[in-house]
Amino acid sequence: MTWLFLTGAILSEVAATLALRMASQPGARKGWLLVVGVGYLAAFVLLTVVLGRGLAVGVAYGIWSAVGVALTALASRVLFGEALTRVMGLGIALIIAGVLFIELGSAH
Repeated sequence: MTWLFLTGAILSEVAATLALRMASQPGARKGWLLVVGVGYLAAFVLLTVVLGRGLAVGVAYGIWSAVGVALTALASRVLFGEALTRVMGLGIALIIAGVLFIELGSAH
């Protein structure tokens, strides 16, 4: 169940970040700001639940940030046509590798 809450935190944060991009567009509707606020609030509440269930903060935040960066970059490419270069892909891979090392290190 902890991993489900972490997944919810990640998806809420990514949705809020994408809504923030929409809210920043000229002539954007104010409703996007509500999505931003609710999304970030949900993300932090769910992350708090995850930490309360005993997942180490370094592991939880590492996974949250790595997956969030990857999903946001991919979704921004699809939704907004933003660049996603090979170098950026390598950076995302390195972030994910770093989180894996943190996870492996926390197991000892």
